[in-house]
Amino acid sequence: MKMVIVTPLKEELCFLVQELKQAGLKAQKLYLGNLEVLEFSDFDLFIAQGGHGKTQFGIQAQYLLSELPHVELLMCAGAAGALSSSLAVGDVVAATEIVEHDYNLKFVSRPLPRFASDLQVIKILQNLTKQQLNFQLHFGAVASGDEDIITVERSQELAQSTDCIAVAWEGAGGARASLFNQKSYIELRGITDTANHLAAADFERNLALAMSNLAQIIIRWQKSNTLTSL
Repeated sequence: MKMVIVTPLKEELCFLVQELKQAGLKAQKLYLGNLEVLEFSDFDLFIAQGGHGKTQFGIQAQYLLSELPHVELLMCAGAAGALSSSLAVGDVVAATEIVEHDYNLKFVSRPLPRFASDLQVIKILQNLTKQQLNFQLHFGAVASGDEDIITVERSQELAQSTDCIAVAWEGAGGARASLFNQKSYIELRGITDTANHLAAADFERNLALAMSNLAQIIIRWQKSNTLTSL
């Protein structure tokens, strides 16, 4: 399955690519318009930065899908805050669905937009839990909205209103672009913080660990695909 991985932030991109290269994967640099893209041809994999926030991420995801029409799967990969006490810093969450929590209708009353992840991809990732990892791979809903969650009160409120186990910004933008282009979608997030008053400092402190663990999931997944296709 040809895939493009899109990270919201440059720091996330750098840590992810660093881990892939340390694993022996070789990348070729491409330019698609204003976007720099890394191609890992051995894995049918592209990686690019998507930008901060749902709108910017959605715009750049749409552009990438237009310029890479043979890509079948878009992945949003980055950091997240934990909304559940079952998650620890360094754990990775595979979103079973993305809930756009800041879609605030006032004229009418409707449920929050929800975007299901590709079921086949979820099943592939669930098989990876049978392998020994130094962290936990969780499956559950991830809240998406352009809001930093930095208080315990807001974190608890969001967990209760969405039934999500983690929160990040850009997922809904990528999900909307994938849906529009009839492509498969998945969101992987490494946990850097617990969405409280320490979130900003914890993000900086734990980003390398979170992205390193996320990279391990991608490497194992792609190696498993390669072996299956032999």
